[in-house]
Amino acid sequence: MSNENLTWFKSSYSDGEGGECLEVATCPHTIHIRDSKNPTGPTLSLSPVAWAQFLPHAMK
Repeated sequence: MSNENLTWFKSSYSDGEGGECLEVATCPHTIHIRDSKNPTGPTLSLSPVAWAQFLPHAMK
């Protein structure tokens, strides 16, 4: 899927002051992740299972 067809969401923890932030776009079978400061740069794609395993570790 092309990045142009995705709807990206910035973390609710983002303070909007230009710090490091990720954006996430979800699809039924893939979670897409990118750097909010470089939206045309590379993306990381994970399965929903891998994303679910990542989340508890990211919230620490």
